[in-house]
Amino acid sequence: MDSRAHPYGRIGAELAGSPFAAITYVAETDSTNADAAKLLGRREHLGRSIVAEHQRQGRGRKGRRWTSQPGSSLLVTSILPRALDAADVWVVPFWVALAVREALARLGVTTTLHWPNDLSIEERKVAGVLCTSRITADTAWVACGVGINVYRPQDPQTDVAPPAAYCDDVVSIDRARLLGAILREYDATLDRLGDPERTAALWEAAAGLPGARYRILKDGATEAFEATALRLGRDGGLVVDLGDGRLETIALADARALR
Repeated sequence: MDSRAHPYGRIGAELAGSPFAAITYVAETDSTNADAAKLLGRREHLGRSIVAEHQRQGRGRKGRRWTSQPGSSLLVTSILPRALDAADVWVVPFWVALAVREALARLGVTTTLHWPNDLSIEERKVAGVLCTSRITADTAWVACGVGINVYRPQDPQTDVAPPAAYCDDVVSIDRARLLGAILREYDATLDRLGDPERTAALWEAAAGLPGARYRILKDGATEAFEATALRLGRDGGLVVDLGDGRLETIALADARALR
């Protein structure tokens, strides 16, 4: 639904002239990322955001499910308004996380960044980022998926450890206003995507690197290990100090960071 009558329509009107002004609303879909992936590379959809009240098959990294009760979250995927160099796609999730962190802060919710794609309130996950792309030769078209726990449901999931955090644990937030804050931050910082090293440095500073402690579980391993995070690698991996003089880069595809 592209009409301004939908719950986020006024935000599109307020953003008139911005490359992120186009907003499509659906009550329910399998996945906003999957919907956006079908539109990548089509000029008429550059800058478009798809917002859903509920996702039947929401996904996080490595195929893990992102579950939320209808109406409790902001679920949105935004297509970047211009193509990127394929070699720079790795930095997009970190750029998104910075934008979401700033938008939440403007509305009174302070969060911490947790590699590779989470935002937390006091060690409990409140938001996640998952991007999808279409790459042709050296050109990439990218869609930025964000899920934010906004309202604590009356019957929250109890099988998630640690328990999830919600924005209204801190302050009541209107989801449309939150979407507007995120899209404005995208607009204001879009040029940072042309400078991946600067964006990585900004994310490192916001995430408390160097010095943050991480528990890391490699794929196929049965036990996690602890390490001190130093910086991001050029491909988005996490460079860690194992504590015995050895450094290791933990690849995005090969491990997960635990709390």
